[in-house]
Amino acid sequence: MRMLRLGLAQINPTVGDLDGNVSRIRASIDQARSLGVELLAFPEMCVPGYPPEDLLLKPGFIQSCIERTRELAACTRGLTVVVGSLERDVDLYNSAAVLHDGRFVGTARKRYLPNYGVFDENRYFMAERRSLVFARDGMVFGINVCEDIWLAGGPSEEQVVRGGAEVILNLSASPYHAGKAGERRRMISTRAADNQAIVCYVNLVGAQDEIVFDGSSLIVDEHGRVLAEGAAFAEDLVVADVDLDEVFNARLHDPRLREERSLDESDPMPRIHLTDPGREPAGGAVATLTRPALAERAPREEVSESAEVYAALTLGVRDYVRKNGFQTVVLGLSGGIDSALTACLAVDALGAEHVVGVSLPSPYTSPASQEDAAALAKALGMRFQTIPIRDVMAAYEKALAPSFEGRTPDTTEENLQARIRGNALMALSNKFGWLVLTTGNKSEISVGYSTLYGDMAGGFAVLKDVYKSMVYQLAQHRNRRSDPPVIPQRTLTRAPSAELKPDQTDQDTLPPYDVLDPILRFYVEEDRSVKEIAGLGYDEELVRRVVGMVDRAEYKRRQSPPGLKISPRAFGKDRRLPITNRWMG
Repeated sequence: MRMLRLGLAQINPTVGDLDGNVSRIRASIDQARSLGVELLAFPEMCVPGYPPEDLLLKPGFIQSCIERTRELAACTRGLTVVVGSLERDVDLYNSAAVLHDGRFVGTARKRYLPNYGVFDENRYFMAERRSLVFARDGMVFGINVCEDIWLAGGPSEEQVVRGGAEVILNLSASPYHAGKAGERRRMISTRAADNQAIVCYVNLVGAQDEIVFDGSSLIVDEHGRVLAEGAAFAEDLVVADVDLDEVFNARLHDPRLREERSLDESDPMPRIHLTDPGREPAGGAVATLTRPALAERAPREEVSESAEVYAALTLGVRDYVRKNGFQTVVLGLSGGIDSALTACLAVDALGAEHVVGVSLPSPYTSPASQEDAAALAKALGMRFQTIPIRDVMAAYEKALAPSFEGRTPDTTEENLQARIRGNALMALSNKFGWLVLTTGNKSEISVGYSTLYGDMAGGFAVLKDVYKSMVYQLAQHRNRRSDPPVIPQRTLTRAPSAELKPDQTDQDTLPPYDVLDPILRFYVEEDRSVKEIAGLGYDEELVRRVVGMVDRAEYKRRQSPPGLKISPRAFGKDRRLPITNRWMG
């Protein structure tokens, strides 16, 4: 048997923190060495952090990344390490550096640069045109980077057919959205089985601004079976032993690759030898490191979509707050479902001692809302205070009375309340250095059911990509985790209301959320036209009204704080429409 111990280090880097990122890489190398790992891979661009955006336009940043990557070679005595970084030649490349037994060997460059959704790689990088493979002690492995493996017949197939690769390493920084891990698993299993190769997929974990990376790294055998899987939303070192003779045997019994090679008239793929190609592996092994027994790793449990999204949001809050140097967050607790869920996520991410909830009652705030806000804060163990806004409202109304003379009250007075609350929360932020979390959901943000400089005022929008219907699902999921439940039942069952005027409910202005949310998905995430959505069974006039609200609210969204992406298409980098726009589709 030709045994190889593989390791995948899914780490949580911070963009621009080269010292911190390199320290994490060094620690993982030491851990892998203690476990007898022979071939260790790290995620895409884990030295600079991903995505570094316009830091890539700074020559000093580029040079520092390259230098720090090469310095890592000294830590690799006895093993081969592949680490995501940058490379500068006549242009800039997204690359994987290969470090072997204390020396820098070379790089494999990314060939396919994504330029859709949250990706802007054509802005920064040159695409490589060729692939290559590496050989070590009688085994051959190929390296490709993130997008490269998503293309059937792409670099992976070339590395197998033309390069003879038995193992494919894919270094990724693949952003999360609900259901993405399952899609990736199916794709990686297909690549492995189609190419009769062991495929190792190592993904970043952690959050960078609005993007969450879920980890979920994979080692898949030549039949497409998952041998080992990394944790979701947590750092992990995934280790597995693979038998390379099984790859050879599988290819003997299936002539497809042989036929492809016989038809391939191109030159053989360049092969970089890490060790003397004539040296035989000792004892039939690929390398000679001592391999201590691996602890049994329990199979990852299947989780519900609600549990998965909740974990993603929790990680996103924790990383945004901590990586930006904050210790404590503050949010308005209205007694409603959105602020309740935001408070739960903040407490689970940061600890109750680092979360402050503020009740800001107006004359229209019901006793039930105030009671539910206080009950939630007590159940979570978070700090809680009350700042009534009645007197401030009266002062505003008095000051504006001469200007408003002769005009009846309308949404202007309603929005004043939201802006007073925003001012109060921002004052606490300024005084104590707390980060304000806004609590608006994707349904409201889509149609502009929010107040600019009011409930939109803050530093981070936790639920920006979470539809109202999903808010209820997540709240119920959180309640199932606690005994007794932390979110009051009345919060879950009362009709949602902004409480900015007597007897107000959201449905005074908006369609029911079970009707609104599907229309928004079709329009915002799938770009379907009014007629197409109406053809799916929705009233055309209603669809036209909703679409008009979405389009008119674009100027608000441009001024909203960043928020976490958990859907295939979120507001922000994913969806970029002009504010000045007369198209109505």
